[in-house]
Amino acid sequence: MSTPQLVVHRDKELMAQAAAARLITKIVDAQASRGSASIVLTGGRNGNGLLAALSSAPARDAVDWARLDLWWGDERFLPEGDPDRNDTQARAALLDSVPLDPARVHPMPASDGPYGSDVDAAAEAYAAELAKASAPENHAAVPAFDVLMLGVGPDTHVASLFPELPAVRETERTVVGVHGAPKPPPTRISLTLPAIRSAREVWLLAAGEDKAEAAAIALSGAGEVQAPAAGAQGRSRTLWLLDAAAASQLPRELYPAASA
Repeated sequence: MSTPQLVVHRDKELMAQAAAARLITKIVDAQASRGSASIVLTGGRNGNGLLAALSSAPARDAVDWARLDLWWGDERFLPEGDPDRNDTQARAALLDSVPLDPARVHPMPASDGPYGSDVDAAAEAYAAELAKASAPENHAAVPAFDVLMLGVGPDTHVASLFPELPAVRETERTVVGVHGAPKPPPTRISLTLPAIRSAREVWLLAAGEDKAEAAAIALSGAGEVQAPAAGAQGRSRTLWLLDAAAASQLPRELYPAASA
């Protein structure tokens, strides 16, 4: 796994704009080298802020949207179209305004879908969809994601992996149903740390003073069960994208910025 690198921006708006530009570059490079790109989206204010910034970015049309696969790191297990679902928010922020191939957009199942209220069956179905999309040369149960993005919660949670809960301890499955999450709604679907670590690059997004303690804990050697963000690492790169407020409690020795 890769050693975390940090990029600290002046404020959350600049962070979102810079992250969007960085993501466009990664997608274009992947499409140029392999023909397509595979990205895992995150929800929350920072994930949606990045998508909104991407929607208005001058370079957004450099992406061949029809050759982009989109996945989600987690989802609130709510009915399709519910405004609190990550995929609903992502569609409003960006997806509905770009010419994606619908067959390459992979939302997690909804609570009124074919699995009804059985979140564990829904999680198993998403794991099967990931496995089916994985190329044989990957030798993995998930595709080789080019970039997997994660928001960091004030409690250090990423995706819907919360400190000390069973999902963060999972070592075999790639997707799990989450029961009793400490923030609403309590029932969710989430990628696990093994699935997250399969990505080429993992980007962790944190902006605001309420994320400062979480960033400091996760980057200061905490264990992944107590601080799930500490266990989120990419195979070739782990990138923390922060604003100055979220970085305010970091030890200064962590500050050298990553190269672009």
